[in-house]
Amino acid sequence: MLKKLLCRRLFSYPINYCFVFLVFSLVTFSVVRIHQKPEFINSRPLELVGENPGNVNCTKVVQGDIDEIQKAKLETLTVKFRTRTRWTPHDYLNMTRDCASFIKSRKYITEPLSKEEAGFPIAYSIVVHHKIEMLDRLLRAIYMPQNFYCIHVDRKSEQPFLAAVMGIASCFNNVFVASQLESVVYASWSRVQADLNCMKDLHRMRADWKYLINLCGMDFPIKTNLEIVRKLKSFMGENNLETEKMPLHKEERWKKRYAVIDGKLTNTGTVKTHPPLETPLFSGSAYFVVSREYVTYVLENEKIQKFMEWAQDTYSPDEYLWATIQRIPEVPGSRSLSHKYDLSDMLSVARFVKWQYYEGDTSKGAPYPPCTGTHVRSVCVFGAGDLNWMLHTHHLFANKFDMDVDHFAIQCLDEHLRHKALETLHH
Repeated sequence: MLKKLLCRRLFSYPINYCFVFLVFSLVTFSVVRIHQKPEFINSRPLELVGENPGNVNCTKVVQGDIDEIQKAKLETLTVKFRTRTRWTPHDYLNMTRDCASFIKSRKYITEPLSKEEAGFPIAYSIVVHHKIEMLDRLLRAIYMPQNFYCIHVDRKSEQPFLAAVMGIASCFNNVFVASQLESVVYASWSRVQADLNCMKDLHRMRADWKYLINLCGMDFPIKTNLEIVRKLKSFMGENNLETEKMPLHKEERWKKRYAVIDGKLTNTGTVKTHPPLETPLFSGSAYFVVSREYVTYVLENEKIQKFMEWAQDTYSPDEYLWATIQRIPEVPGSRSLSHKYDLSDMLSVARFVKWQYYEGDTSKGAPYPPCTGTHVRSVCVFGAGDLNWMLHTHHLFANKFDMDVDHFAIQCLDEHLRHKALETLHH
């Protein structure tokens, strides 16, 4: 019955989606979904009360109160907190049996909070492979009924995780799993293809979304939907993403041919031809904020298609592909000829990342204060003590968050954004 419902819920590509589900249909449980439009939930009960397991004052945490931040840190070390019940994919399958109950209990917003937001829908592409509760928290934080959400699940993910994501998606008309799933290999073309698959699905929808923002499962917003809408409107059709001069040490990534061997991307030593562009290659990020017109151009322009075909056997193409396309003059929303300057990750708005080698004493010139969480491959996994400083940046999203590292960093940020959105609504 789940297969029938999911196939029935598709927008314009039932065959591919059903095929994806059949691939994963060996899940050992089947769940009946009750789909109905939920009644509007009054805004006040939507505040995220009752979800704070340690009775930590999130208002003080966000304000940077040292004692409350320390209290939150100590709370995460207690046996009671560490042994608390954690939701699993099976739990989400059970919860989403009754969609109306799931939406209400998880406090999703079911009506636009303002006419301004209703008139400016946003599309999201979210690439995930695990941590179902983290995905739920992210989706809820950015969910608005006028927006559109494509979730790409790594084909290597465990079957219950995929089923749980499908269960969540089945409860919303504007949330869906990508029609084509990739087995994502680190630094390979598959990471780009995952985003392209969602791009195609979102583009073929009969919807009037204005911008596309791509995310991963460890991102979290640091702006409300209204703030994001106003920032996007200020771009007046221009894209916003990191694009800088290519460092010499990165040229090896695209001058040699790479191939996935035994699940890892490997340098074959074969020299590649020069990229089929007049524009030089630029360095950037896998993450972007781009207009719908940009997406149409990327998917339909022959020159861009040839460039992407050339890039498929290079190392980490996501870290130069979007940055380079942004510098091509005829691309919609690209930097105009009079503004062809570099845009760093600190200046672009897509996401805030705190790199370990930029941390230090800000009073002595360091760009970032020390990370209060932990580091993974030189990137800060945020702690509650990072929120106050982070919320003063101009970025729309931040990375990385992990409930297993610091639950309260996510909880307090989540509460802050929800209260801020409702305060704006009532004033």
